[in-house]
Amino acid sequence: MQLEIIVPVLMGCALLWWVGGGMSWTTRLVVTAVTLVVIVLVVLFERSGF
Repeated sequence: MQLEIIVPVLMGCALLWWVGGGMSWTTRLVVTAVTLVVIVLVVLFERSGF
């Protein structure tokens, strides 16, 4: 995998771990899924040349 994908994913996971102390597991999974989708969309948008 490329570094431009790994670093945002790791940062998102670290932020989720830090903020999500009081969240239920279902909420954590939903937030994780949304975060990963946003990261993938940003990377795809960057690669498209805009």
